[in-house]
Amino acid sequence: MRHMGSGGGRRRTQDPPINHDLSVSLLDVLNGTVKKMRITRHRLNPDGRTTRLEEKMLEIEVKKGWKEGTRITFQREGDENPNGNIPADVIFTVKDRTHKHFKREGADVRYIARISLKKALCGGTITVPTIDERQVTLTLNEVVKPRGTRRISGQGLPYVKEPNRRGDIIVEFQIIFPDSLAPSQKAALANILPDNV
Repeated sequence: MRHMGSGGGRRRTQDPPINHDLSVSLLDVLNGTVKKMRITRHRLNPDGRTTRLEEKMLEIEVKKGWKEGTRITFQREGDENPNGNIPADVIFTVKDRTHKHFKREGADVRYIARISLKKALCGGTITVPTIDERQVTLTLNEVVKPRGTRRISGQGLPYVKEPNRRGDIIVEFQIIFPDSLAPSQKAALANILPDNV
């Protein structure tokens, strides 16, 4: 039997961690922010036998570029109870909030641009939104293939270890094909397009 020391008391155990999700937007990750999270926990009364319910506000500094899955631990902020256990750690895990335009890929973000077949073949310009709600003009000079991509450099999210450097917006193209063509249009295209297209 292992000797426990002169006190001979049992070793205190810690309650299992309490896990919460921390929802962040791409704008939060771009700029950094402070999130205030309210928790409710039991605290021991002075008699050491009864508990009271208490609310506490925890502040989390969301750093630029934080990735989904980042964990923030507040040690021993869980319930106190008369059994003498060490209060649980409270752990928040970063979860990316769904964005209406972008899908996150590390420090890059992917944007789906739907363009006409005419623009895919003949070129032109499109406007692409940015995370901070600006508009960037992208010029198409070459033929665009379905699921082809272009990059807009430096308009993605910050790198965690280099917050002054940013990833890219990856623009992925979906080509909108016409539902039908008139015979004259088909004939014109047949004359214009090479046989291997």
